Amino acid sequence: MSEEHDSPPTPVLERTPVDGHCPRCGAEELRRYPVVSEGGWFQVVKCQQCLLSLDRSPWSRLGPIQLLTDLL
Repeated sequence: MSEEHDSPPTPVLERTPVDGHCPRCGAEELRRYPVVSEGGWFQVVKCQQCLLSLDRSPWSRLGPIQLLTDLL
């Protein structure tokens, strides 16, 4: 007998489209989204074909988490 278990929904990262084209491969599939690395959280714009980073800007220190003290 097999039972089906409801699994919780998988989180989905929203990648916002950005106008322009990639200088490396010419694709017009640029997206802006948050990433975390050794330096903390960043907002990046990347080509979705060759993964070239076109922009990388520091974001909030905890990424998508906002503390109440940050709102004061």
